[in-house]
Amino acid sequence: MTEPTSSTKPGIAAAVVVQDGRVLMVQRRVAEGELSWQFPACELEAGETPEAAAVRETAEEVGLTVKAVGLLGERLHPKTGRQMSYTACEVVSGTATVVDTEELAELAWVTHDRIARFVPYGLFEPVQAYLDAELSS
Repeated sequence: MTEPTSSTKPGIAAAVVVQDGRVLMVQRRVAEGELSWQFPACELEAGETPEAAAVRETAEEVGLTVKAVGLLGERLHPKTGRQMSYTACEVVSGTATVVDTEELAELAWVTHDRIARFVPYGLFEPVQAYLDAELSS
């Protein structure tokens, strides 16, 4: 019997939520390797688009209603080997709080100059370029 590969696992959709010059990051209760802080993210459900999954997961994890602005890019994550998609999202309503207390320890709204403290191994280039444009003043 063969081991499952990343291509047999559902893809992961991440929401890149920017508001008031900061980006939303969440800290998982259980780190995945070096990954502790990340964007709200989840596995895609059957028939679901990455944008819809990003919107859904943001509501489920942190209680924010967001709208997808656009897909920033996709890649095979170098740390997890999972297929990832990143969607830029805008806040429609709500206040971010840890709703999914089983998965999340905390959340933070991170300024551009502090991103490297939360993600020391660097961000996916299209995501970094988007945040450079959105968070630089």
